Amino acid sequence: MALQVNEYIELEERELTEEFARASGPGGQHVNKVETAVILRFDAKQSPSLPPEILARLLKLAGQRATVDGIVIIKAHRFRSRERNREDARERLVSLIRRACEKPKTRVATKPKAGAKAARMDKKRKQALKKQGRKPISMDE
Repeated sequence: MALQVNEYIELEERELTEEFARASGPGGQHVNKVETAVILRFDAKQSPSLPPEILARLLKLAGQRATVDGIVIIKAHRFRSRERNREDARERLVSLIRRACEKPKTRVATKPKAGAKAARMDKKRKQALKKQGRKPISMDE
């Protein structure tokens, strides 16, 4: 079974490795006996499914969740059941890859309009006059 990210990207099951660990949080004694937390690893650098530009954005978006070797690690321990944590980890990986698929908008530099410049200069002049009026009058004359 493959993990469908979008219409172009599909991750094979062999690209994902899952580890299970004991989770903290609610669950009482049950929490100390069962390994419900999921640690999902995805080797993004070795994945044939990701184009280079998406890979670069994914590793940048992943931040500390990505290792130096390009492995994205997602830890899921929000739920009390192992199955729901597996689904949660996979959903979080898919959403991270989907965000990496979106090309960031390039910033277009703009200049302030003439009216805005004039208004700023006018405000500066008024502020200067206001402060000028607060100065004490000298008696040297």
